[in-house]
Amino acid sequence: MKRLLYFTALFIFILTWSSCRKDFDFQPSNGTLGFSKDTVYLDTVFTNIGSSTYTLKVYNNSDEDIYVPNIRLENGETSGYRLNVDGMAGKNFDNVEILAKDSMFVFIEITEDIQNHMATDFEFLYTDKILFDSGNLQQDVDLVTLIKDAVFIYPDRDETTQIVETLTLTIDGQPVETDLQGRELLPEELTFTNEKPYVIYGYAAVPAGETLTVKAGARVHFHANSGLIVQENASLNINGALSNDQDLLENEVIFEGDRLEPIYSDVPGQWGTIWLFEDSQNNIINYATIKNGTVGILSDANPNAGMPTNKLTITNSQIYNSSTFGILGRNTSINAENLVINNSGQASFGATLGGKYNVTHSTIANYWDSSFRQFPALLINNFVINADNSATIADLTEANFNNCIIYGNDNPELIVDEIEDASVVFNFKLTNCLLRFDNSSGNFDGDNYDFNNINHYENIIFNEAPNFRAPFENDLIIGENSAANGQGNATFATQVPNDILGINRTASPDLGAYQHVIFE
Repeated sequence: MKRLLYFTALFIFILTWSSCRKDFDFQPSNGTLGFSKDTVYLDTVFTNIGSSTYTLKVYNNSDEDIYVPNIRLENGETSGYRLNVDGMAGKNFDNVEILAKDSMFVFIEITEDIQNHMATDFEFLYTDKILFDSGNLQQDVDLVTLIKDAVFIYPDRDETTQIVETLTLTIDGQPVETDLQGRELLPEELTFTNEKPYVIYGYAAVPAGETLTVKAGARVHFHANSGLIVQENASLNINGALSNDQDLLENEVIFEGDRLEPIYSDVPGQWGTIWLFEDSQNNIINYATIKNGTVGILSDANPNAGMPTNKLTITNSQIYNSSTFGILGRNTSINAENLVINNSGQASFGATLGGKYNVTHSTIANYWDSSFRQFPALLINNFVINADNSATIADLTEANFNNCIIYGNDNPELIVDEIEDASVVFNFKLTNCLLRFDNSSGNFDGDNYDFNNINHYENIIFNEAPNFRAPFENDLIIGENSAANGQGNATFATQVPNDILGINRTASPDLGAYQHVIFE
């Protein structure tokens, strides 16, 4: 009994002592909160598309446990901003506690409709404040977001079943239903201008027999699992132009994801691909930047399309941060000049299942460092392995790479993989190229790696530094110390007289897409 009374008395004493501790005596804040930022910039978002989550840290620098009587958005419940304060979601919070010398997190997001504002242009600077306390003790943190208007292209959704529309594509002249979410572009959507950005959900398909024209300065953004499909007898015509400002690229056509925040600016795999279906024709891309996709361009079939023209002609263009291939050609026909590709999860340029490829004054690099990659910067083969482990083989009519740089952060950066078959041809040649290929291990043998065979290799510079300015940042301009300086064949330079920046190269052509500069 005494023992029970002892423990009861001890418990009451502890309880009473604890209730008197200063740790649990919260005082109202006195206007001396600290903040990790005076202004939270939520960067740029499209109208009606939610932003990323941004973080504000609020500090109690005093020796007292405090509570903030009120935390709210200045615009109240009508604000486009949303808050989460110390784990609670809302727009108005009362009596938020912060321990002495401690802090709490405020998480901030925004979704806003530009039509709610009187915007004279196609963008609107939207602001609000987070208010802490009131009266003379009130403190605030500004919130700033640029809301951009856009042309949205998206599939329909059935109001009853909520099933999203899927594409019916024309293949071999017949309609084929697919499980790809998306729809065909309407006649009034077949010209993309530079007036507003375009935001595409799902796959937008160019109808059979039609042409999608994309004008200089257009911006095309794809949501996750989205892209562009050019069907049979349809064409893609991208008419970009040289820009005066190489940071703004005001005249180039840019294809990228729909997340505009800087943290997404170089993230691979945010969207699908530009897919040139079998029997699409006369696809022309000039001055385009294609970035952050899964496959930058996927070109299928038609190795002899419209001779002497090609299925795809791509000039003065850049493809960066593709999670698999920059360009993947499958038994197709591609002509490329002043092309720059870098940072691809597999190969930067895949010339596969045979076909016809002519690439001149281009920089095919791969400085991918996010994971292991299976393939080199340039992959050339004449086959594809089927699901049953059999191989389909096709003619490699020609694969010519002239005055090019083929380099990267791996060795080798070229694989020529042939399944020999007397019934197919396998023709390729590299002429005046800077190539990373070190075969000191002796792992590569056979006729395709006989670098003394002038039918395949002529005037090759091996393993010398290209002197790229910042290859891991997709800046592949070369310096005056580059091994590519002045090493170009004059005949090929005459065919492509200006580099990708419009600089004449004919007097002393360098290899690759850029004439060298003197680095500061």
